[in-house]
Amino acid sequence: MNFLGRHVGRTLYFCRMTGIDSVILKEVIVHKVGNPTRGESLQLSPNTLTLNDHTVRGLLTKYFLSPFNDQELHHFTHLSELDLNEVYRYVGRIFEDPDNLVAQSQLIARLLYEKSTHVKVKEGELYVALFKEVPFENGYITALGIFKSETKETFLKVFPHGQSWEVISEEGIDIRKLDKGCLIFQTNRDEGYKVCLVDTTAKHDTQYWVRDFLQVEPYADSYHNTHQYLDLCKDFIKNEYPEKFEVAKSDQIDLMNRSMDYFKNNEQFTEAQFAEEVLHHPEVRESFLEYKKNYENAKEFAFEDGFDIHGAAVQKQSKVFKTVLKLDKNFHVYIHGRRDLIERGYDEMTQKKYYKLYFEEET
Repeated sequence: MNFLGRHVGRTLYFCRMTGIDSVILKEVIVHKVGNPTRGESLQLSPNTLTLNDHTVRGLLTKYFLSPFNDQELHHFTHLSELDLNEVYRYVGRIFEDPDNLVAQSQLIARLLYEKSTHVKVKEGELYVALFKEVPFENGYITALGIFKSETKETFLKVFPHGQSWEVISEEGIDIRKLDKGCLIFQTNRDEGYKVCLVDTTAKHDTQYWVRDFLQVEPYADSYHNTHQYLDLCKDFIKNEYPEKFEVAKSDQIDLMNRSMDYFKNNEQFTEAQFAEEVLHHPEVRESFLEYKKNYENAKEFAFEDGFDIHGAAVQKQSKVFKTVLKLDKNFHVYIHGRRDLIERGYDEMTQKKYYKLYFEEET
């Protein structure tokens, strides 16, 4: 699984979750789920897969489990009553009696077929798998996986033909990339279980997997609050900040750096402290708080004024905070701090913009 983190003092420690190789894939069944609006069918399997080949069993386990980050947890929800969430109900029946896997997986497939009506939803294979001894929260636990494979890859197969060789093409699944997945841990049942998600095609199919089919939402924990607030900062700096204020790209990067540094150097987030240390100018603070209000309305949740900062969420977001100043196709300037050592101007003679950098040593 992905890198996990602990926040001890002001230092971030990361380790790779161990134990995946020892996970037991008990059973898995496959159904074919099409898009009914295109006349594609639903093909239900009456039996689970026969997994006598240990190599295939191991490859499937890694294909299913490796993309998940079990720090980013969700839970099943429903507008009126949790038990009316169909996937939650079917999963519960399998946990109660694993012999229900075939029948309940067919109900899960039927529900997904009903929800697969958007024009961009692709036909694919739906896997429902039961795992034992899954590492989770300092222990080992039973988990149920629901996965959908939509993207097909073309592979070349070389085989002997007499004294020569032949090459043919075959279409199959790239086991390095899981399109959609949901891993449900058998814990916290009354709160909707603890659930991890993967959805690499959400932008293309209007998030039907998460919103319409699974009906899950994040736990409002430190990971979620940290991740979402940094996401808010990134969106504000990229979109609203340059639109409302006359700022150079280097100013945007400087604000990006200050935002990230705040989360890296503090254990606890407080909005008043963040505004004072990072946003500086009253006009920027006012614009940011207004943008935050619109962000909360769009996401349908509200940030707390204070929360614990989660190291793994900071590490994940730091990978997408861009601190590179790109100048035409000639120069890339990496800015890590000290905005006061960068000077921007315009040269009348060449009619080109320029940056002047001040430094002490060249390495």
